[in-house]
Amino acid sequence: MRFHNRRTAGQELGLRLVEWASDGELFRPVVLALPRGGVPVAAEVARALGAPLDVLVVRKIGLPGRPETGIGAVVGDDPPLFDERALAMLGLTEDRLAPDVARERKELGRRALLYRGDRSTPGVGGRTVVLVDDGLATGATARAALRHLRRLDPARLILAVPVGAPEAAAEMRAEADDVVCLSRPPDFCAVGLWYDDFEQVSDDEVVEILSTHRVTSSPGTY
Repeated sequence: MRFHNRRTAGQELGLRLVEWASDGELFRPVVLALPRGGVPVAAEVARALGAPLDVLVVRKIGLPGRPETGIGAVVGDDPPLFDERALAMLGLTEDRLAPDVARERKELGRRALLYRGDRSTPGVGGRTVVLVDDGLATGATARAALRHLRRLDPARLILAVPVGAPEAAAEMRAEADDVVCLSRPPDFCAVGLWYDDFEQVSDDEVVEILSTHRVTSSPGTY
């Protein structure tokens, strides 16, 4: 299964989740996007569910020299979460990666302030949380985000992505109550290969999408 762009992928993902909602499976859902790429996808999911939309900023910690390959992630004030097996295989230590963690935590703070301003994060306790990204590769950022959210005591925690590596999607079942992944191609290599249009999402686009959703949504339904 291929997707035209993130918006159409979000529409298809939203339809799948609406089926669950019609069966009473989603209690007071709140949709959280992993920015930046997950935001256009999550906006369509939130629209389909009539749910509030916000972001959970997580920063990937990349392999030195290959930053696109995630070996860990950091979210909020939580300690960094590393793939311990990968560290051992590569002969890396957390101390060796401390400068990378500091850099990503600084960027995390910048983005959280830019995207949310002085707004507090939405309460998730006792609610169904739908965590959305545009795809799942190694699962490093999704795992950190899910563990962070689990500590906030949601009623149900769902990871929803249009496409993902089969192994990573299977591993996420240990972190989320449910994993909704529309496509798990056996020849998965990179998320972007499963989109016709996978242009990078800018900070301005994230801010605009979040602002538009707040204006066009009815808070009374939340």
